[in-house]
Amino acid sequence: MVEVLLFPLPNPSMDDAEFVSSDGPSSSYFSYLLHHEQDEKEVTSTNAPSILSLNFNQNFQRFSVGTDKGFFIYDCSGDKHPVVEVYRRAFDKGISAVEMLFGCRCYALLGGGSHPNYPPNKVMVWDDKVERCIRELGFKSFEVVISGSNSFVLVCPGLTKGQARVENYDVSSSSLNITNTPTKLFFISAHNSAIACCTLSMDGKLLATASTKGTLVRVFNTMDGTLLREFRRGADRAEIYSLAFSPSPAQWLGLSSDKGTVHVFSLKVIESSSSQCRAELPDIHLPVLSSPSLSFIKGMLLPKYFSSEWSISQFRNLIEGVQYIIAFGVKENTIVILGKDGSFYRCQFDPVDGGEMTLLDCLNFFCPKEETF
Repeated sequence: MVEVLLFPLPNPSMDDAEFVSSDGPSSSYFSYLLHHEQDEKEVTSTNAPSILSLNFNQNFQRFSVGTDKGFFIYDCSGDKHPVVEVYRRAFDKGISAVEMLFGCRCYALLGGGSHPNYPPNKVMVWDDKVERCIRELGFKSFEVVISGSNSFVLVCPGLTKGQARVENYDVSSSSLNITNTPTKLFFISAHNSAIACCTLSMDGKLLATASTKGTLVRVFNTMDGTLLREFRRGADRAEIYSLAFSPSPAQWLGLSSDKGTVHVFSLKVIESSSSQCRAELPDIHLPVLSSPSLSFIKGMLLPKYFSSEWSISQFRNLIEGVQYIIAFGVKENTIVILGKDGSFYRCQFDPVDGGEMTLLDCLNFFCPKEETF
């Protein structure tokens, strides 16, 4: 099953970057929409299509929605307009995955649903400038690809349960030949159970994994496979829907699950003598039990539950069972949450004191002016 496909290009081609500013889409952006979408039927809560997939682009400023009737692209980088439709393409059949390359109008599409628009075992590259597919890619297994400035990392399932295969490549130009021999290839035994969800940091240096058990999240160095951190979501089994690193340098890791809660874990090193945080990510160390009353525990074999690192901040007001994906917002210390029910949430977390997140925005991205959740 294909879960993630990111274009392996080191630099974005921002063909439409002029339409979006720090305050949200500009007037020329709305003129662009009016010109391109005047023949499109307005989407309301009563005629909204069925959502098959949700995905953010590489810098989390846009997200795609694959539906049983085509796909949509939205911008979520503005303060005045939390969600703005950028583009839509209507088909009579389903699109189960839409991947973007930053802000350019070239998309990787995967057919899906009960009536797929394309074969479900082929990735179709859609170029909106010519309004057609320009390339067709066949596949047999799911892969995760991310680019860096002069290298990229590929992660895919290993040979055994709970194992991840990691390949490092050097890239001398924006033209990449996937058949090149990797500079490094190794396997990580990440979990005892099968890997259910994984993600890479924007620079490709960190890999986060969660298993089908859904209790622990582990962070690895993709250069040598070293385990850097281990976080605990909870003690009970859960289905992990989404993992996301904050943009480089990665200081936070977000998680969503079927429990209706979004967690944020800290990747920072907290100095006990100072409130300042260092951005560097150290080797893994279990937390020190500093309380005198607990000093007798040192040296004893205890379940990992008691020595786990927990999330510093949470958002608990989601519907259990609804699939949500997350990303870190453009505004500092914010999380964007998308639901397959059409819900859009933007929350802010306290990077020092943690605790419950503050809800900033709550709406339906298909019809943001019509209703809220």
